[in-house]
Amino acid sequence: MAVQQYDEIGESFEGFKSPPLMRYGEVPSFLNTVGDVSGKSVLDLACGTGFYSREFKRRGATDVFGVDISVEMIAAGRESERREPLGVRYEIGDVAELPLLDRRFDIAVGVQCLNYAEDIPEMERMCRNIHRSLVPGGEFFVLAQKPDYGFDCVSLDRYGFRCEPTGEETETGPRVRVTALLDPQPITIVSTAPRREVYENCLRAAGFSAVEWVPLQVSEAGIREYGEDFWADVLANPPLEMLRCRA
Repeated sequence: MAVQQYDEIGESFEGFKSPPLMRYGEVPSFLNTVGDVSGKSVLDLACGTGFYSREFKRRGATDVFGVDISVEMIAAGRESERREPLGVRYEIGDVAELPLLDRRFDIAVGVQCLNYAEDIPEMERMCRNIHRSLVPGGEFFVLAQKPDYGFDCVSLDRYGFRCEPTGEETETGPRVRVTALLDPQPITIVSTAPRREVYENCLRAAGFSAVEWVPLQVSEAGIREYGEDFWADVLANPPLEMLRCRA
C-alpha cells in the first residue's frame, strides 16, 4: 500500500510540511522531542524525501542514513543531496525486511512508519529490526496518527488537513485517510492508526523499554503567527502524537 502511494507523490511530498499543522505543530514538536543530535548518528526510517534527514544533519548529526520503501522518495532525497550536499546517505529498503546495517546508530526515527504494518507480526518485525540497528541504550522516536483520535471533532481544514476514517478495520487499528490541502493539488494518503497497546506491546516485544507518549505542541512561532485562539481546536483534540523508547 505505501509503495504505490508514495511513488505517485514523489518530490511533491515535501509540501506536506508546509500547512500550519505541520509547520508549527509536527515539525517543531518532533525535533524538540528528539532533542540534541550533535555528534550522534541517526537512522531515519520511512525517511520520505529526507526532510528530517537533512534537518538532523544541519543540527550536527555525524552520520545520517535515510531508508524508505519508495523508489521515488529516495530519488527525491538523493536529488536534494545533489543540490545541497550535506552528507546524508539514502537507500531503498523495507523496514519490515531491514537487513543488518553497516553500523549501529545512536538514534532511530520513524515518522509515519510503524503505522504501515499490515498486521501485528509485521509491526513486531519492524520493531525488532529497528532495535538491532541501535546501540545499547539508543533511542527510537515515533510520530504517527494519535491512536485514539476523535474523528467526530472539529474539522482540521483551517490547519491544512483533513483526517477521516475509511470505515475499514485492520488487526492493528482503523484505516485512516489523510489529505493535505495543498495548492494547487491536494495530496491524500491512506494508512492505519494502530491502537496504543499495539505500539506498546510490539515495541516491548522487540526489547524496547521506557516507552513514553509525548503530546503534540504548537511552537511559539505558530502562536505569534496565528494567535492562541486559532490553535484551540487542534490542541483540544490533536491528530498526531509522538512516542519515545530506549533500546
